Amino acid sequence: MTFNGSTGTATLLGAWAGVWLIDALIRPRARRFPMLPMVRRLPMLRSLPGLALLAAMASALYGGFLALTGNGAVAMALTLALQGLFAVASNAKHAMLGEPLLFSDLALVGALFRHPQFYLSAVRVWQRVAVGLAALVLVGAIAWLSRADPAAHLAGLILLAGGLAALRLARGWSRSAACSLARVPDAAGDVRALGLIPTILLYWWRWQDEADPAPCPLPPRAAPATPPELVVVIQCESFADPRDLFGARGEALPALEAARTAAFQWGNLEVSGFGAYTMRTEYGVLFGREEEALGFRRYDPFLTALGEASYALPARLPGWHARFVHPHDMRFYGRDAIMPAGGFAELVGEEHFAPPGPGEGRYVTDAAMTEVILDLAARTPGPDLLPGLLYAVTIENHGPWAPDARGGGKPDLVEGYMRLVRHGDAMLAALREGLAALRRPALLVFFGDHRPSIPGASVPPPEGAQGRRHTPYVMLRIGADGQTITGENRRVDLSPAGLHHAVLDAVLGPVPGPAPGPAPEPAPGME
Repeated sequence: MTFNGSTGTATLLGAWAGVWLIDALIRPRARRFPMLPMVRRLPMLRSLPGLALLAAMASALYGGFLALTGNGAVAMALTLALQGLFAVASNAKHAMLGEPLLFSDLALVGALFRHPQFYLSAVRVWQRVAVGLAALVLVGAIAWLSRADPAAHLAGLILLAGGLAALRLARGWSRSAACSLARVPDAAGDVRALGLIPTILLYWWRWQDEADPAPCPLPPRAAPATPPELVVVIQCESFADPRDLFGARGEALPALEAARTAAFQWGNLEVSGFGAYTMRTEYGVLFGREEEALGFRRYDPFLTALGEASYALPARLPGWHARFVHPHDMRFYGRDAIMPAGGFAELVGEEHFAPPGPGEGRYVTDAAMTEVILDLAARTPGPDLLPGLLYAVTIENHGPWAPDARGGGKPDLVEGYMRLVRHGDAMLAALREGLAALRRPALLVFFGDHRPSIPGASVPPPEGAQGRRHTPYVMLRIGADGQTITGENRRVDLSPAGLHHAVLDAVLGPVPGPAPGPAPEPAPGME
């Protein structure tokens, strides 16, 4: 088919109409009109600014594909295919994690190439081969259908330039006071109003405009009577109370229950992510900045953490010897650069751990982590030298939760999760015992980074619903005699950033003045 004005117009209009209709199917969907019952079942389009942004993006994509292939039908098909890929990915993420695709998720594309083993180990060999063959077939089909049509290639370049120019104008408009779109982070609300691609674009632009904060101030503190010489903070992968997750089917975790009884402070950690996004919780506990202060950086704060290094926990503990322990490639999420910048003197990565043995799962076990942590704690400089901080991130309970389902039945993901979360509970018990044996004043902080996402059993809360995201945390003081100092045993629910400040208060003493956050309340019993 020879490219001409009518062909180009038809395929461009088809691309516009197609991306609008596909976007209407992305969750959260646009609100419907209850006064029009005949269209309640139809997908509703987004607002006019969202449709305009989507049209500009579709024009640029269509123009680029047209300039490349010289075939209007192929350019339209590729534009719609790309929009469809975003739609499928976003809806799958929304179902599993409770939020749409975000601009920060696109940073993981680079991680896929830098650390393929972390992702591809979950994909079977035949599936990788099938994807590779499908990609070859697609490239071959595009090459076969491409046309050497100068008019089409020129029209594509003009459309590409026009679409990019429109987006550049929109970028400038987004910075003006006249633009009220996406001024505060509300991913679900903005996708509902504007659509997915416009929200990704606007959030990326807002993120680019965010500046690093001023250096962290070090306020005066009232020193505690018996400050710890050793602080051990454990960020336990997917650790949550099974009774919160599964109700009557969930079993109590004995070490967690005992720790809650003995802790001087414990409660719910009000994490923002669900089923993933370890780095959000990790950032909050390490850097102590609330998500309201982060703005659009909240979705992946590690992307900008180097500009906020003075807020990191080790940087706020001058004179302490800090070690960061994680049995994984430290380049993942840029920890190899972020942690030293934040004051960690040593990184203890995957090279310090033996790989898991037969039947031990895919990742380094919590038991192996416990041995290394206690060995490091025993070798941490004493009170006549430097106090020590150990921050450890576990990985065993990343899954899979049912790797060895046999008998042809459907894997029991709940039981698989229970098996691994018991390992985390055993880690808590072993750390308490091991730190007590050191006979040194110590502080043990143990928390879960997020809840697991288990289809049909542990699912994201409905949009706008509060709760159903929290994980447990406990803070335990251990005296020089090895005994746990319970104190008030107060229940305080905290954000991850709030836990950061609770650690500082326990180590350095509270900042004089009104205490921020919710007031402590006594806990008559366990939830």
